[in-house]
Amino acid sequence: MAPKISDFVEDAGAPGIIAGIGAVLLAPVLLPIVAGVGKPLVKSVIKGGIGLYERSKGTIAEMGETWEDMVAEARAELAEEKQTPAFEASATHADNVPDNGA
Repeated sequence: MAPKISDFVEDAGAPGIIAGIGAVLLAPVLLPIVAGVGKPLVKSVIKGGIGLYERSKGTIAEMGETWEDMVAEARAELAEEKQTPAFEASATHADNVPDNGA
């Protein structure tokens, strides 16, 4: 069953009704005042956010470069490990031939 307006009025009581009427009557007066104070505040928050973003762009770029350098170094080390044989011969045949003093 849908609520009736009379049920709402009974639940809210006289203080609720008075507060609602007061809010409706004062809204045209209070909204410009709140907007006048709130607008500069919001603008300053936006300006601060833009400034923070601008300052952090350089830091983020440096972090990106550092990351790219580390990745490049890791790739170079992996490529070097692939080119280097896993083991090296410890001696050649010429090293094993005894020296006759000749």
